[in-house]
Amino acid sequence: MGKNSVRKEQILESAAKLFRKKGFKATSMRMIASNLGLEAASLYNHIHSKQKILEELLLGMGGRFMEGMKEVEDSKKNPLEKLDLLIGLHVKLTLSYPEQISLITGDWVHLEEPALTQYKTLRNAYELKFKTIIIDGMNEGLIENIDIEMALFSILSSLHWLYSWYARHPEMKGSDIEREIKKCLISGLKKREENP
Repeated sequence: MGKNSVRKEQILESAAKLFRKKGFKATSMRMIASNLGLEAASLYNHIHSKQKILEELLLGMGGRFMEGMKEVEDSKKNPLEKLDLLIGLHVKLTLSYPEQISLITGDWVHLEEPALTQYKTLRNAYELKFKTIIIDGMNEGLIENIDIEMALFSILSSLHWLYSWYARHPEMKGSDIEREIKKCLISGLKKREENP
């Protein structure tokens, strides 16, 4: 990775932290530059606007989720095992990119076109694929017959807000978080054995 690429990554990381702390609207390019010990003019040499920073952060995160989803879809696992993998994906990305993940819960609304449509397209495609895995699990008798929309909302809401919970429990290991959240989210979906 070249010097410019490293600096750009530093800018994105610094901006994500400020967006999380102060909100996108309240954060200025000058504040991002100051946080890095740069002059604002120097910042513009690497990235030309706050909007472009938001685009790169959110579309980049959307891309990571879609790459992870493709790996899960391509696996030979059954639907319950695929849900297990997807929850693991969310936990890993949350622990690796907590600031960027925090943007998913609100600041995405500040995206401008065409990035807004691109982001919504990624999000909708991901949610549809997630929903399809749940439906497959129901059809295969692995998952209880449940309201699909409610199940999807419950799972993704829990996963999207994990970054906030983790900020209050930084001492907890990633593997422990993954194990516990899988217990919470998957156990309610599993088909129960019927009494003879």
